[in-house]
Amino acid sequence: MSGDYIMAVKSIGLSTVNGRKPCTLEAAAKHNKRELAAEAAGVLAASAIHNRDKVGLILFSDVVELYIPPGKGRMHIMRLIRETLFFQPAQRGTDITKALDFANQIIHRKAVIFLVSDFNLGAPFDERLAELRGKLQITNRRHDVIAVSVTDPREESLPDVGRIRIEDAENGMVVELDTGNTKVRNAYAEQARQRRNLTATRIRSLGVDLLEFINGENWLPVLMGFFHKRRQRAV
Repeated sequence: MSGDYIMAVKSIGLSTVNGRKPCTLEAAAKHNKRELAAEAAGVLAASAIHNRDKVGLILFSDVVELYIPPGKGRMHIMRLIRETLFFQPAQRGTDITKALDFANQIIHRKAVIFLVSDFNLGAPFDERLAELRGKLQITNRRHDVIAVSVTDPREESLPDVGRIRIEDAENGMVVELDTGNTKVRNAYAEQARQRRNLTATRIRSLGVDLLEFINGENWLPVLMGFFHKRRQRAV
């Protein structure tokens, strides 16, 4: 791979209560996804610097929160990692299309764009997935887009703890669920699985490479295997 690298990373905010982070499974999952995203972005950025390419950063929520133009050097890489890990977004939603539009507007030379996100698209899911697919198709014509999915299994299942209220971290809507009901837990997990699989299928149907990193699993072999296949394709 050659040319500038751009890390377009979803900025995962952590909610607070009276200035303190709540100790919940959801908060822990978000925290670990943020660390996973930062680790992945750091490894990818280090690879770019090793190849003597420049690397930049776009942090986004439902708006572009931060842009750091492509640069080189160890201090530059450390800043990218620090911002990915500790930056607190002003907004709590997610709109990947805004990040792709921004990249297309500001990056004039062909670049390698690593799109790092949990790809939790929210509702209406089908509409948002169609919008994302359209923007990805446009962006991938101009640049070389590689999607990187960072997920935590705890966000795709419900613990058996009776009736609970769940707040959507992105739109603030609150729903009450009876987690003591096996059917409710199974339906929740099945919907999450179906959406994840459909999103992956739609992305790959565009010819966009998709790497799936799961918190708690060793994702480095997946990344190394990906780089090896890319080199073989380029021969």
